[in-house]
Amino acid sequence: MKLKSVIFIRRSQSAIRGFPFEVRKAIGWQLQKVQAGQESDDWKPMSIIGVGVKEIRIHKLNEYRVIYVEKFSEAIYVLHAFEKKTSRMSRINVQIARMAYAEIKKN
Repeated sequence: MKLKSVIFIRRSQSAIRGFPFEVRKAIGWQLQKVQAGQESDDWKPMSIIGVGVKEIRIHKLNEYRVIYVEKFSEAIYVLHAFEKKTSRMSRINVQIARMAYAEIKKN
């Protein structure tokens, strides 16, 4: 089975590069599962951002999130990645992910 490519939108890749090694490794493993057509180990739908958008939840050291959409046949789009510091997703993180989602829907 051919793996889907991963396309990082805006600053999502640089955000992930700023995470600790253990977190980056876990994110890579989870994205690889998604590329292969499997579900990540811990995820939830993010319909507040858009149809088909999901959140990978990483529980290493602190809480980290990767927002992505895989519904497009050509690739998996990573919309946003951040360290979660509160129990609710901040408005700014929702806005960033929505803007990235709108960007890929235009193309």
